[in-house]
Amino acid sequence: MARLDVTETFHGITFPGHLHTQDSLQSALRFPFQDTDILIVSYPKSGTTWMQEIVTLICNRGDPHVCQTVPNWTRAPWLEQHYCAMVLEKYPLNPRVITTHLPQHLLEPALQGSKAKVIYVSRNPKDVVVSYYHFCKMAKFFPDPGSFQDFLNQFLDGRCELMKSWQNFFFFNLKVTLALQSIKSLHFCGKISAFLQRPLVEEELNSCLKHSSFSSMKNNTMVNCTLISPEIMDHSKGCFMRKGELGNWKSLFTDEQNQHFESVFSSRMQDCSLKFVWDVPHENRICNKEGNPN
Repeated sequence: MARLDVTETFHGITFPGHLHTQDSLQSALRFPFQDTDILIVSYPKSGTTWMQEIVTLICNRGDPHVCQTVPNWTRAPWLEQHYCAMVLEKYPLNPRVITTHLPQHLLEPALQGSKAKVIYVSRNPKDVVVSYYHFCKMAKFFPDPGSFQDFLNQFLDGRCELMKSWQNFFFFNLKVTLALQSIKSLHFCGKISAFLQRPLVEEELNSCLKHSSFSSMKNNTMVNCTLISPEIMDHSKGCFMRKGELGNWKSLFTDEQNQHFESVFSSRMQDCSLKFVWDVPHENRICNKEGNPN
């Protein structure tokens, strides 16, 4: 399926037709979640690939074999993409790890009554927009992003809502929201394994950290998108695993753009009970409903 010039609009959200159809998007809303499922939720370019890697490693007790031999889109397929049902049927893993970029209000009905574990991954939205901008320049299933200012204007047109949309669902249903705000730690990995009810010993946790490091993923063809055809992704225009740094937004944002972003973000998130501190120099923190790190 090429469809590189096709855009699907679904519930007011645009999706690249290369990977999405109206049927696949509708099917996602009716997906029969199993109690053993693990669902990774994120806005694009927010650390999705990293969390897929961590969860895969935890489910395999730190053994990197699956991460190094099975593409991440096969071991953690995107729920709303057209190939998802086929992959889950052809590669019946237990537990099933599923990924989605869909907002809470669309998936909540399918998740109601399920004991599936849900992990929401967040990232400094300024870093997200910079990462997304570079990604759109190399992904041929997206239109040319134009200048960074043009792209930033589009991003601010409602793009802050996904983070806010998931917060109440998680807290009211006793799920866990992970705010990934800095470098990984053994404690952080242990928190995820405990949430998934897959406790690991220190040696296994260390292996999870090692093989989910940015350098490890950057050199892993199962993760770094080099397996994707140049007809779909122009690798001459950049790398999918580009920086993996906190605060890279400062390389593109002007002071004026930063002030405008802060204003829009504060306005859109004013009724959000989560309080994010994006520039933490020491370790990851997991925020509770009041925004206090646990």
